[in-house]
Amino acid sequence: MKTIIVSGSVGTGKTIIAKKLAKILKADYINITELVKKNKIGKYNRKYNSYEVNIKKLNNFLIKIIKKSRENLVIDGHLSHYLPKKYADLCIICKCNIKKLKKRLENRGYSSKKVRENLDVEIFDVILEEAKDRKHKIIVVDTSKNYNLKRLLSKAFFS
Repeated sequence: MKTIIVSGSVGTGKTIIAKKLAKILKADYINITELVKKNKIGKYNRKYNSYEVNIKKLNNFLIKIIKKSRENLVIDGHLSHYLPKKYADLCIICKCNIKKLKKRLENRGYSSKKVRENLDVEIFDVILEEAKDRKHKIIVVDTSKNYNLKRLLSKAFFS
């Protein structure tokens, strides 16, 4: 079975990509945000309007799911790239044009501080660099442009 993780800065289109991939691959789709809420893996921080997640606990939870699964998996979330390399066959990093990303984040009603923090993560390629540090097999998808997921997958698995 294959496990594909889809990561990237907040608002870059991870969920759209992950759901399309799951459909193409007939894979089970896992949304990390829903998993964290449902299984109380993190604590909600009102000040930042987000969950603080213990990465070790999250990884242990995901590894159990991966080990039990008899299906291909697509794991969606900006923390998915923290999963150890041996449990992920492919890491897709979503990127987005900064102007488009800013508009997306503002449309979500994020504070100017939260927008700035998320834009900085994108500008400095924080998530891509973290995925590289973990030695994942990486494909970068620019969600600002047209892309062909089937072609990307065939390149990833057959090149």
